[in-house]
Amino acid sequence: MAEKLKDTLFPLEKVQLFGSVLKEVYPEFQSDKFVAAVCDQQWPDRELKEKMRHTTLCLHQFLPTDFKQAVDILVAIVPKVTGFEAIVLPDYIEVYGQDDWDISLPALGELTKCGSSEFGIRPFLNKDLEGAMKYMNCWADDADFKVRRFASEGCRPRLPWASGVPALKKDPSLILPILEKLKDDPEEFVRKSVANNLNDISKGHPELVLEICERWQGLSKNTDWIIKHACRTLLKQGNKRAMLLFGFANPELMKVEKLELSDTAPKIGDDITFSFELKLDIPQKQKVRIEYIVHYVKANGKTLPKVFQIKEVEMQPGQHIITKKHTFINMSTRKHYPGQHKFEIVINGEVRTEAVLMLHS
Repeated sequence: MAEKLKDTLFPLEKVQLFGSVLKEVYPEFQSDKFVAAVCDQQWPDRELKEKMRHTTLCLHQFLPTDFKQAVDILVAIVPKVTGFEAIVLPDYIEVYGQDDWDISLPALGELTKCGSSEFGIRPFLNKDLEGAMKYMNCWADDADFKVRRFASEGCRPRLPWASGVPALKKDPSLILPILEKLKDDPEEFVRKSVANNLNDISKGHPELVLEICERWQGLSKNTDWIIKHACRTLLKQGNKRAMLLFGFANPELMKVEKLELSDTAPKIGDDITFSFELKLDIPQKQKVRIEYIVHYVKANGKTLPKVFQIKEVEMQPGQHIITKKHTFINMSTRKHYPGQHKFEIVINGEVRTEAVLMLHS
């Protein structure tokens, strides 16, 4: 059985190393007692974020009670901490620094260099959005690309695994100056965050994101990559304006026929193949985005659609045979349940045909 992230990313050896590094910088640090406090009887059963918070609480027991002194120690170990345990550092600021912004916010900018402060900044954004975003705007100009990436990643409206920032979901206008600064950043790590931020925004404000993407299109290879990645949700949704932006052909000129499934009664764990004919009544070679949607049966009997991309390519007029394999093997990210599953073939954002199968246990 594959090891879980909570065990591989934060093992005992990492906790011991963390304690040793702290003792190097702060000789009074009781590293043995710290490790014993962290790795208690419940340690193996704690989930990843629980391990992080538990370590933070234990760390507080062995650092100076003066917050500034404690933060100075944490900032001092930044060059020595590079593993996943580094997420504990901004978590310490999140838990104990809400009332000391002049100390906490600059510290988050330093601590992000060894891990990421994207989670630690969220409570500050919720407490005083405009005040926290002033720091984020400054970090977007930092010489360190990890800090610049933090400026974008920390204010993503829908950052995975992080606490929400409702005000940014409702009105993302304070994010836009940061993204403008970073849209042609030399580091892909930063540009990917910009694209993900825009994709987040597109889920609540699609027209705003499309306006930005239309303005950025053609400015550079970097911005062209960003806007394509930023529009991935809109393209999956078949947004007409997004399709037009990237030059996809009119789906009305495309027909899908003879959709066939290799097995209409597979079992969980099986693979199937499906094929169909794609007829393109277009005047010349054009871009085509071919996807399919599976409406998965969930544990409660309801269905949930999932979009899969087959390919995105320029195609000539005429008839094309498309074949694809699909698996019903259970994965860590998807568990299958028996019942009727619908397959839909999507061409340039529009469903053109469908078929059903009955999945068995």
